Amino acid sequence: MNSKLQIKSVTLADKDMKSGLFQYIMTLADGSKARLFYNSKPEWHLTGVTRLLNVPCPLCMKDYYCNCFEKNAAFFDRQVTENELIPASMRA
Repeated sequence: MNSKLQIKSVTLADKDMKSGLFQYIMTLADGSKARLFYNSKPEWHLTGVTRLLNVPCPLCMKDYYCNCFEKNAAFFDRQVTENELIPASMRA
């Protein structure tokens, strides 16, 4: 498990119940932030991850857009699911 990519918290940023789209702000242990995009239709799944440019990327140290977080989307989704960082009550 990559210690640079440990999720510290996840907060709801926006939701559209009609289309089933949800956006969450994820904060990592090192202070990096990213936006998680989830779709609840037909079943709950992660559709994308974009890094917010508050600090350089913890993986490649670039201070501009990179694809490091997108490449690790499955890792983030697994952490969210295993640690129940998005409670079932926030998913509906």
